[in-house]
Amino acid sequence: MSVEAQLRAGKTRLRLWLKLLKTSNAIEAALRDRLRTEFGTTLPRFDVMAALARTPEGLKMSELSRRLRVSNGNVTGIVDRLEAEGHAERRAVAGDRRAMEVRLTAAGRAHFATLAEAHEDWVNALMGAITEEEAQRIMSDLDAVARDLEEKR
Repeated sequence: MSVEAQLRAGKTRLRLWLKLLKTSNAIEAALRDRLRTEFGTTLPRFDVMAALARTPEGLKMSELSRRLRVSNGNVTGIVDRLEAEGHAERRAVAGDRRAMEVRLTAAGRAHFATLAEAHEDWVNALMGAITEEEAQRIMSDLDAVARDLEEKR
C-alpha cells in the first residue's frame, strides 16, 4: 500500500472512530433520558441490575465493580439504594468475613425484566435505520477490531 493510501486509510479509520463515538454517546444519552423519565432510574442502576440478573446466585461486590469497570464506592451506593427499595439483598460470603455478596430479590428480578424489555425496545427503535444483516456485519467487523486489540495487549 502506498504512503498516500495509508494516510487516506488512517484518516478514514479516524472518522469511523469519531462516528462510532458520537453515535454511541447519542444512543446512551437517549437511553439515560428514557430510563429517567419513564422509570425514574439511571443507566448505572440498570447496568448493576443487568449484571446481577445475569448471575442469579449473586456476585461479590468487588466482582460486580470489576465487571462494570467502576469503583467499589460507585457500586456500593447503587446497591445501597437497590437494597433499600427491596430490589437487592446482601449477604456475607462464607469463609470471607470482609466480603459481601449481592443478588437481586424476586421483586428486583421482576422490576429488571420490565426495564430490560423497555431497554430492548428503545435500542431497536434507536437503531432502526440498519437492517439485521447490516447489524450482523457491523458486529463481525467490531469483533475483528476487538480481537486485534486483545492480541496487541
